Amino acid sequence: MDEQLNATLMSWVQMLNDPLWNFLVVFLVVVGVFYTLITGAVQLRLFFHSIKVMKSSRKEGDDDHGITPFQAFVTGLASRVGVGNVAGVAIAIAIGGPGAVFWMWLTAFLGMSSAFVESSLAQLFKVRDTQNQQFRGGPAYYITQGLKQKWLGVVFALSLILAYGFVFNAVQANSIIDATSHAWGWDKANVMLNLGLFSFEISWVGLALVILTAVIIFGGIKRIAKVAESFVPLMAVMYLAVALYIAVKNLPILPDIFQLIFSHAFQFDAAAGGFFGAMVSMAMMMGIKRGLFSNEAGMGSAPNAAAASDVKHPVNQGLVQMLGVFVDTFVVCSCTAIIILSSGLYHDAGFAGVQLTQMALVSQIGSWGDDFLAIILFMFAYSSIIGNYAYAESNMQFINNNRKVIFVFRLLVLFMVYFGAITSVPLVWSMADLSMGLMATINLFAILLLTPFALMLLKDYTSQLKQGIKEPEFKLDNHPKFKDKVNSDIW
Repeated sequence: MDEQLNATLMSWVQMLNDPLWNFLVVFLVVVGVFYTLITGAVQLRLFFHSIKVMKSSRKEGDDDHGITPFQAFVTGLASRVGVGNVAGVAIAIAIGGPGAVFWMWLTAFLGMSSAFVESSLAQLFKVRDTQNQQFRGGPAYYITQGLKQKWLGVVFALSLILAYGFVFNAVQANSIIDATSHAWGWDKANVMLNLGLFSFEISWVGLALVILTAVIIFGGIKRIAKVAESFVPLMAVMYLAVALYIAVKNLPILPDIFQLIFSHAFQFDAAAGGFFGAMVSMAMMMGIKRGLFSNEAGMGSAPNAAAASDVKHPVNQGLVQMLGVFVDTFVVCSCTAIIILSSGLYHDAGFAGVQLTQMALVSQIGSWGDDFLAIILFMFAYSSIIGNYAYAESNMQFINNNRKVIFVFRLLVLFMVYFGAITSVPLVWSMADLSMGLMATINLFAILLLTPFALMLLKDYTSQLKQGIKEPEFKLDNHPKFKDKVNSDIW
């Protein structure tokens, strides 16, 4: 992309990013602490139970139009497990140092409770699509119903469409280009067209991504869920297997790696000016930013997939999505961190992203690591594009469920996939920070105001478990105080 245009866009985005994130980093932690305390540390108390729920969630529900809880889980995981786990972790370590990993972990631990709340609320306030009878829901819906603020629901939907429909897909495409260029030099075949005021790059890989994305997004949420269910577990297992091999290979230095993470976590160098900025170190800022991009806890994205599933109790899906945050950060992101820190190549790496992880892999397992990560990253990024689109489409339907509007929206999504293929790494990540920051701010305020509903659901679920009921079932009629506030023919 034209360098001058890139620089102009970067300055505009950064001007908005800095004040937003100086506040949001602190706010995310505060909300996570609040929900950890008020739910009695649900992420610890019901952790093993959430595994049982996930294992039993493959079977079809009573409703033919809903997807299974497991499909909702892997659709959410398809969006979560992506370049954030590979490029995002690398950028966090390169800029924020090893201590950024600690803040990623903390964000995930606290965020598990936030993820539980938002996904449970999404189930409670879900609606049935009048055209295809499938379930739809998410923050736009629980803001509209629960808070009676349709305008704020529309604002959230627009922010999610901006983030997941457009910007995040550009990030995924950008990372695929970065990885394939480093591994195989495919960018050398690109052609630059001089159009007078600016130049335009023809990326053949970018065009291929547009075609592959089009095949999926014109198929609907059911096809998206089936595709995600088929290869998300496969790609995750392959990546984890290599990471486990590297961890075993470097077993003697693992204690040193963990010591490095914890010792650098509290080394303070202010990330920015102002009241909030002065409270936050660079390690904390990068760890929380990249942690949020990766696990999406509290951002308001995963609830869109959670709402699409057919479950007997809203908490069921809250637990499943909570587990998704754990898998994403504590398992997959930690693996990437071990790969990078074992190599020692993170010093002065700058905005290396994917290439840093590739170089770290090469140093650990040989030259084939470059090719391996390029393939894995393609699978990660492509699945994320699929998951991202599913979220964005649900919110487009919330605003305007017209077929012609949806068709134009899909074309714009394909344009942003291509935009990501030809733009710079820092720009797409800064755009991602801005868009997800807007989403998270709106969603976190919304779920805080809806806390009584979440606590009611949790109390109902746990009380049934104490009674020996293996599969709790939610009946809105049992909660007359809340029945008038939830307009639902589902519960």
